[in-house]
Amino acid sequence: MSTVPRDNQLRQIETQIRQAIRDAVNRNSRKPFYWGGLAGYQQLEAIAAALPRSTQQADEIGYLLRLAQQVHRALQKNRRQAQDIQEAHTWLGWIAEVLQYPPDVQRKTGSLGLCSSSEKTMPLGSSQVAQNMESLLQRFHPDPRFQPVQAKLAVAMRKRWKLYSQELLHCYDISGLPPDNLQMEALFGRLRRHQRRISGRKSTRELRNFGQAQVLFRAESEPDLLKQIQHVPLADYKAQQRQLMEAETPCQFFHRLHQDPSKTLLRLVNQYQDRSRYLAQKGTLAIQPVFEHLHTE
Repeated sequence: MSTVPRDNQLRQIETQIRQAIRDAVNRNSRKPFYWGGLAGYQQLEAIAAALPRSTQQADEIGYLLRLAQQVHRALQKNRRQAQDIQEAHTWLGWIAEVLQYPPDVQRKTGSLGLCSSSEKTMPLGSSQVAQNMESLLQRFHPDPRFQPVQAKLAVAMRKRWKLYSQELLHCYDISGLPPDNLQMEALFGRLRRHQRRISGRKSTRELRNFGQAQVLFRAESEPDLLKQIQHVPLADYKAQQRQLMEAETPCQFFHRLHQDPSKTLLRLVNQYQDRSRYLAQKGTLAIQPVFEHLHTE
C-alpha cells in the first residue's frame, strides 16, 4: 500500500479545510433575518458536497475521506434541528413581510397572501399592518415537542407584539420615521473601523468625543505626494506589502467561503488531489497526518 508524501502545501490546504468546518459549526450573526446556525449548517452541507466520497483513491486522499465521514455524521445528527430552524426562519421572513421590513430587501420565503398586490406596491397604514400581524400570529401554532425553535419564536413574537406594537406602529403613519436605528449603528460601525485602521488601537472609546468628525491628511500637490512616497525604501515597501497580504489572506479566504462555500471547498479539494498525485508519483517517504476529531457539540 503506497503512501502520500506530506509537505507544507498539503498541510496548508488541510488547515484551510478544517478552518472552514470550524467556521461552519461556530458561525454567529447579529444581522436581522440572518441566523448564524442555519447559515453554518448550509455551509457544512456545501462542504460535505465538495469533499470526495469515492474510495478508489484512498491512498492519496484518505485524510479527506475520513474528514468527510465526520462532516456527514455532523449533518445527520443535526438535520432535524436544522429543518426546524429553517422553518422558523421562513416564519420570520413572513413576519418581516407583514411589517414591510426591511423595505429594500426581497426575501425568498414566499408569501402567505396576507397582502394584496396593490397593498404590496404602496405603504400600509398602522391599522392594516396590525390586522395582518394578528392574522399571521393566529396561524402560527408550532408543536413545542417536535418544533422547539418555532415554538420559542412564536412565544417571543407574541410577547413582543403585545408589549411594543403600539410604539412600533407609529412609523407607518408618520412619513420619514424609520422603524429602526440600523443605519445609525452602521455609520458608527464604519467610524469605529476607520478609527482602528488609522490608529492601530483596538479601543474606540475616543469616538464618544469626536466620532462625528474625521481628519484627512493629504499632500498639497501630486509632486509633493510623489516626493513623500519616493522617500520610502523599495525593500521596506515590498516587505510591508508582503506582510499586509499575508495578514489579509485569512479574511479573504473566509469572505470567499461565505460567498460561495461549495466553490471554495471544491477548489481546495482539487488542489489537494493534484498535489497528492504529484507527491505520490514522486515517491517520497510519507508521514501520515494527525487526524483532528471534529467537535460538533
